[in-house]
Amino acid sequence: MKKGLFVFLLLIGFSSITNAQAVALVSKPVDTVKLYTPNADAVKEIAMAVKEAKKANKHVLIQAGGNWCSWCLLFNKTTTNDKQMDSAIHANYIVYHLNYSQENKNDAVFASYGYAQRFGFPVFLILDGSGKLLHTQNSSYLEEGKGYNKRKVIDFFNDWRPGALDPKNYATK
Repeated sequence: MKKGLFVFLLLIGFSSITNAQAVALVSKPVDTVKLYTPNADAVKEIAMAVKEAKKANKHVLIQAGGNWCSWCLLFNKTTTNDKQMDSAIHANYIVYHLNYSQENKNDAVFASYGYAQRFGFPVFLILDGSGKLLHTQNSSYLEEGKGYNKRKVIDFFNDWRPGALDPKNYATK
């Protein structure tokens, strides 16, 4: 009897869904990206990213947040799906995703970077090749409507790239 009632209620529920809604439900891709690793040794992994950045003459872009954060996942999706943004990142940065979640808040790491979590998530940290914090970016300044403003994001990447901070580029003759 319970099985029959369940099937009956299920049919009633599906009958109220239009054909277009049903297609959208079935064809909508599920975002299963897991950018953040709660059990990662962030100190060790950031040190490795810094070492790699120094060797490649790049900076480290730390995107702090969690797999629970829709804006964190959206930023990654936006920047990796856009060729211009993706190129700006890969040309100038080694990217690390710093986890903040119930499982691991990485309190000591966030404390060492001036409690960047105060800005909400995602929050971006730019480190140079020696591991020095150069900039903390509140992501709300990069947002527009229900997404990210491409021009603001690219400007952010360009403003903090290694070449932008090279004194030789500003020497007067």
